[in-house]
Amino acid sequence: MRSSAIVLIVAFSYLALLFVIAAWGDRRAEQRRSLVNSPTIYSLSIAVYCTAWTFYGSVGRAATTGPSFLLIYLGPTLAMLCGWMLIRKMIRIARAQRITSIADFISARYGKSGAIGALVALIAIIAIMPYIALQLKAITVSYAILTQYPDQSQPQLSLSGFLQDKAFWVALVLSVFIILFGTRHLDASERHEGMVTAIAFESIVKLCAFLAVGAFATFILYDGPMDLVTQAALLIPDISHRFGLDQVPGGALGWFGTLILALLAFITLPRQFQVLVVENVNEQHLRRASWLFPLYLLLINLFVIPIALAGLMGGTSTGEPDNFVLTLPLAAGLDWLPLLVFIGGLSAATSMMIVETIALSTMVSNQLVMPLLIRLPSLHLDKRHDLSGWLLGIRRIAIILILILGYLYHALIGEAYSLVTIGLVSFAAAAQFAPSLLLGLYWKGACRSGAAAGMIAGILVWGWTLLIPGFALSGWLDTGFIDKGPFDLGWLRPYALFGLEGWDIYTHALFWSLLLNLGLLVGLSLFSRQSGLEQTQAALFTNALRPEAAQAAIWQGHASRYELFMLLSRYLGDGASIRLLGHTRPKQDDDSPATPEMIAAAEHGLTGALGSATARILINSVVRGEALEMSSILSILDTTSQALEYNRRLEQKSSELARIGEELRSANERLRELDRLKDEFVAMVSHELRTPLTSIRAFAEILRDTGQIPDEKRAHFIDIIVRESERLSRLIEEILDMARLESGRMTLKPTRCNFNEVIHHSVEAVTRLNEERGVELELKLPAQPCWIVADPDRLQQVLINLLGNANKFAAHDQPRVLLTLTPYKRSYRLAVEDNGPGIAEAERERVFEKFHQIEQAREQQHRTPASHPRGTGLGLPISRGIINHLGGRLWADRGEQWGGACFILELPQAPEQVQREAVESQAG
Repeated sequence: MRSSAIVLIVAFSYLALLFVIAAWGDRRAEQRRSLVNSPTIYSLSIAVYCTAWTFYGSVGRAATTGPSFLLIYLGPTLAMLCGWMLIRKMIRIARAQRITSIADFISARYGKSGAIGALVALIAIIAIMPYIALQLKAITVSYAILTQYPDQSQPQLSLSGFLQDKAFWVALVLSVFIILFGTRHLDASERHEGMVTAIAFESIVKLCAFLAVGAFATFILYDGPMDLVTQAALLIPDISHRFGLDQVPGGALGWFGTLILALLAFITLPRQFQVLVVENVNEQHLRRASWLFPLYLLLINLFVIPIALAGLMGGTSTGEPDNFVLTLPLAAGLDWLPLLVFIGGLSAATSMMIVETIALSTMVSNQLVMPLLIRLPSLHLDKRHDLSGWLLGIRRIAIILILILGYLYHALIGEAYSLVTIGLVSFAAAAQFAPSLLLGLYWKGACRSGAAAGMIAGILVWGWTLLIPGFALSGWLDTGFIDKGPFDLGWLRPYALFGLEGWDIYTHALFWSLLLNLGLLVGLSLFSRQSGLEQTQAALFTNALRPEAAQAAIWQGHASRYELFMLLSRYLGDGASIRLLGHTRPKQDDDSPATPEMIAAAEHGLTGALGSATARILINSVVRGEALEMSSILSILDTTSQALEYNRRLEQKSSELARIGEELRSANERLRELDRLKDEFVAMVSHELRTPLTSIRAFAEILRDTGQIPDEKRAHFIDIIVRESERLSRLIEEILDMARLESGRMTLKPTRCNFNEVIHHSVEAVTRLNEERGVELELKLPAQPCWIVADPDRLQQVLINLLGNANKFAAHDQPRVLLTLTPYKRSYRLAVEDNGPGIAEAERERVFEKFHQIEQAREQQHRTPASHPRGTGLGLPISRGIINHLGGRLWADRGEQWGGACFILELPQAPEQVQREAVESQAG
């Protein structure tokens, strides 16, 4: 047994630490060094979802219904991983319209309806009372166990003994904390940065505490997970059944129903809406939260099953499964770990109550109390100068009343339920907001009457199928109607409504409530007409992610600047009014009219303090005239939309034109380069043509004009004329070949031929050239015939060109050329290698470009011996074109033998039947 004084001192010290952290967070915010402008803090604040239900109840649910506890966390995980775009849209709307709560959000969507806002606020209060009771029960039970163990008898609570109940005093202390750090600012849309910082800290504390007790149960009480499971299999006979999938209440439908219930509740619970949407300072934080929050859920559930197994093996000494987290370290006789676990559970419970009561108090003030007070003429609120104190007082009183109502629920009927049961009841109630909220984000036709009827019907079905049976099971009502139905009407049984039996009670309640809710929302919306403001808000909500969806000034009524300033000053104070209207305090006789933008700014400011519905009422009280007609608003929106769409298309076209322009510039540069190369090519060809023509003409004139020429010299001149004529013919033929290749008019006559023979004929053709230069030519050819299908004449033309190049660029001293033919897969490869300087790797592909070759020829002109005339640079491009037409390849590489230039020619082998025919023909 632990001393009550020590436990209370630790608990209140922890709450004092939260005070310090919250004050530090607020001070940093005032210094413009915000702590909450961090995706990590934002992600940890979302972990307020993990309440005492998670900390204690998950183990209890795992011990009784196996893996079904995971569904409570799979729903939010799916929402963050797959639904972050939806949450981003809600954040953007909330920022644009100064949304203060989920009630304000739904109210604003349906024409800033005060009735819708009040309805949502009432449903939220009813729905969340059990959840607050759950937290108080967790604190009460954990305190009792910690101070009385091993005696786990829990005192029966009653109204007469509430002053002796520690939970009552904890509730009051928490109300003071929430008042100090949750209602310091009147503008509820301002961030509660101190509170969010404290919530993030509590998320770390509860995670560390749960991991500590999980590690203790797994690695201290037992020798790791394998030992734990092995002993559990021996001591728990029905372990496979207890932790099997069939233990989930309702089977497959129960799985699906609980998953949907958790997913919807994660978005619609007031506290989750508060931290997800209202407290968000940067929508980009969602990117990290979309994976960090699911990771947090994974970690906090990592040891749920090990703790449940360890608790079940502990026998009756560990008591109720909900208490295993605390009783396991107590049974082991530890001192510090149970206290840490208690603080972890206290963190889980208090963080939920802090955020939930702030959200509910804002709804009570903005949606219930202030609209009512404004409509009471006897209060003469319009004559009071400053009502900001009233507004803060209303919220503070609301915080206290909400916590007291939660305590009363806990004291009266909370003992009849487990922690998980209470939580699921609240989940099902909060899910009634989902149709109006989610459908309203994407369907402009959803109307106010449909939303109201749907939520009313849904919460009534929820009350009949879950809430009222809970009162009966607690002893406040006769339980006969649960089994037989009211007045023996079996089809009205709460757990088998309209004869639907065999489902678990939560899936059953969710199905009927959402079916009726959604049906009425859609049905009435299809046959109802929206008001002008409702249509405007629907357009703004559904188009929130589009640029034109920004809130615009839509007032055309008239109000003086003085009247507008006094209205703002009455509720927000002079400083805020001056900031909103952008000028100094006007004089009483200032009748200058307020601009539409000023009226819109005033409404925007009042919305942050009082909610959209109340702000609309107050603005209407001073503005003479009406808002713009719906046709005008929609016309403006439509025109803006069209203009922005036109601008978007223009930007797209501009991008395309810029891309096309860049491509045209590149093409133009290429054309200029080609034009330059063409000019050089023409100049080169002209030069090459003139050179032999000049020689022929010169020697022919000598022979004509000189009468007496020795026979030897005459023969020499005639020999020069013949050689130059051959050169001229060769040049013209190459130019014609290039033209045929580029135009696709080159005709080839493929036939079967022996590659060896073509090579020998080509070598013979260059024998004289090799002898003149002293080139040593070495052949490495297979002994057997190498049959291919090719045009022998054109192939020989290619080989002569390659051999001629090798002859020309071989080393000056001891020039050598190696010709090698080898089979390669289904082809033959012919390599022509010289022992010259070789070709640089960067140039090996460019040598096949005719224009590039012209440049290289010029560069090499001074290196080429005069006895060996330069080529035109067309040989290699022509050769590659011929080989490509024959189905082969031609490329340049580095020689393996001497490292010089090596040109490799590859041609496919002849088909087998062609080879066979050739062999037979040769044999015949």
